[in-house]
Amino acid sequence: MRQLKFLSLIVAGAFAVNCWAGQPKHDEFFWLGEMNKATAVINSDEGLLDKSVVKKVAQGIQTVIDKGNAGGPRPTAVIKFEPLMIQEVGMDVTMLHIGRSSQDMHATYRSAILRDNTLLLADKLTSVMKTMEDLAERHQSTIVPNYTNGVAAQPNSYAHYLMGYLASFERDHQKIREFYERLNWCAMGTTVLNGTSWPLNRVRMASYLGFNGPVPHAYDASQMKSMDEPVELAGIITSLSLRVASFVEDVLVQYAQPRPWILLQEGGENTYVSSAMPQKRNPGLLNNTRSAASRTLGSAQTVVLLAHNIIPGMSDPKNVKTSTAQVDNAIAMLTNLEKVLKALRINPERALEELNSDWTASQELADVLMREFKLPFRVGHHVASSIVSYAKAHNIKPTDFPYEEVVRIYGEVVAKEYPQGNPTCPMSEELFRRTLDPVAIIQNRRTSGGPQPKEMRKALAGMQKTLAAQSAWTKAKREQIDAGLARLDRDFQKLLKR
Repeated sequence: MRQLKFLSLIVAGAFAVNCWAGQPKHDEFFWLGEMNKATAVINSDEGLLDKSVVKKVAQGIQTVIDKGNAGGPRPTAVIKFEPLMIQEVGMDVTMLHIGRSSQDMHATYRSAILRDNTLLLADKLTSVMKTMEDLAERHQSTIVPNYTNGVAAQPNSYAHYLMGYLASFERDHQKIREFYERLNWCAMGTTVLNGTSWPLNRVRMASYLGFNGPVPHAYDASQMKSMDEPVELAGIITSLSLRVASFVEDVLVQYAQPRPWILLQEGGENTYVSSAMPQKRNPGLLNNTRSAASRTLGSAQTVVLLAHNIIPGMSDPKNVKTSTAQVDNAIAMLTNLEKVLKALRINPERALEELNSDWTASQELADVLMREFKLPFRVGHHVASSIVSYAKAHNIKPTDFPYEEVVRIYGEVVAKEYPQGNPTCPMSEELFRRTLDPVAIIQNRRTSGGPQPKEMRKALAGMQKTLAAQSAWTKAKREQIDAGLARLDRDFQKLLKR
């Protein structure tokens, strides 16, 4: 039932995206057209546009838009859009240009285009997180090694490991949503630096274009905010790139082993055979995803560097193509990551064998000695460390370690480091073996947010609600934009019919 419920949300979200994408392309030309439509409607209602030219102006705007949508010119600058309107209906159309500048108009479409791209990025991140959550759902009881400093450190459930990445991605999605709320304010009506003497209705303009409202400060609108927006998004994309690369590298480490416990399903774009060495199955998809993360990181840093060392208002970091490129690269990276997640093949038996061939459970020895027998942790730590050193020197696995050596090592360490303690080992052989069991370690964890079954069920249920809320948020923001544009179009059509 839960799967069906979430699937319905995803399908609904996808339908909304397709409907949204089915509208005219939301490029610079589109938004210049919408701004001109909104200006005509508002200024006509406010008495700023002479009634004798309203219909002519509206027809000029609509003709340019229709021709652009039919394959004609789609200029991206105000100074190239306006001549097309003049060509259609004459100079009267320039009466639209009261209290306006290419500065505030370009700032507005930059925010609108970045807003659209931000919603696309939010959608893709939610999709990736859902795929990762599905993988975690299937591997709650799969116990694998986790690594620190590149060395096997502790046993963990694979689901818990994935949920750690999901927690990080959830913060990134939260950053996207918070960024969106700072982004979604309209510069229109601020002209260049300090506003205009015309009494423009900026609130209505912002509403028509789907913004939360007008940018409060006229100087900030085109001089600061337009520079801040792509740079802030670059920071979020940088975080995403680093996390994706981290995950990919963690999987790639296994490909250096003769018997990995995690691989990509062979074939297709996932792996390819070496041209010279027939035994090799090179992880092409992982390599491509890592490269995509590097390209994404590079495009984000390009945005930052373009904003560096310039005076306010310069156009260097405001370029729509540059801002869009970092989002396009991020979406391509996340698309590759989603393919990786779907192609991963985890071998629980081999993972458990890996754990039992090393001493990743040794910390548990120190914990049990302190918790059950009140031995100071550092002393217990040294007992466990000495056992590991002896085992490695004699090539002994945890499951084969002789209990009599445990007793001997315990007595020697306690006598040397804790003479007031009893050198007789209080841990039975049965408890010693149970303490080193990776599966038991996970089941016996008590930490909130830990890998034990009860906490994992709670975490997965919470993540499912989070993902549903993320999808609903994106859908609501698109509906806000669509509703404003729909109102604008209805009101503009009335001008055409006058």
